[in-house]
Amino acid sequence: MPVTVSIVEDNDQLRGTLARLIGRAESFQCVGQHATAEAALENVPKEKPDVVLMDINLPGMNGVECVRKLKQLLPETQVMMLTAYEDTENIFNALAAGANGYLLKRTPRAELLDAIRDVHRGGSPMTAHIARKVVQSFHQSAAVVQQTKELSPREREVLDCLAQGFLYKEIADKLGIGYETVHTYIRRIYETLQVRTRTEAVAKFLRR
Repeated sequence: MPVTVSIVEDNDQLRGTLARLIGRAESFQCVGQHATAEAALENVPKEKPDVVLMDINLPGMNGVECVRKLKQLLPETQVMMLTAYEDTENIFNALAAGANGYLLKRTPRAELLDAIRDVHRGGSPMTAHIARKVVQSFHQSAAVVQQTKELSPREREVLDCLAQGFLYKEIADKLGIGYETVHTYIRRIYETLQVRTRTEAVAKFLRR
């Protein structure tokens, strides 16, 4: 069975070049070409490719948002980002949205085909710099989980109310505790989570 590939790239020339490369390569089949994220979202679910090559900088909806929506529709499809240069933040956001790897557009053809095979088999081709960023993010998330575990059950209840947008007086009424007691809990929450504002506390709580 050939590895089926759909391409999402707004540059007509590059899109055509990629389609020809994949179409002529042994054990590969190009099943779709799309110039916009909107066209991809409409057609790729019908094509059901094994791998999607996704440009990051697209007109209209960008590639990162397209990945997020496509992965909801096709969770088993592997997505590899294509980028003209190593835009660390965008690439990392794409990986967080569900992409499985990324390639620079200037990658030699043989390496491109190897990377598509790698992604299809469950690999995640990316540079060491991006891989480090992924690991750092994992460590940060693990630290947040540990911090929230250190909160008492009542402190977690208060933080949950904060996350829902309750005012301090509303938290006091809901939990049947005094207004000043709410302040005390929140001060302890800030100290445990190492934050200084309600927004930071809620952001950490939601990242668990």
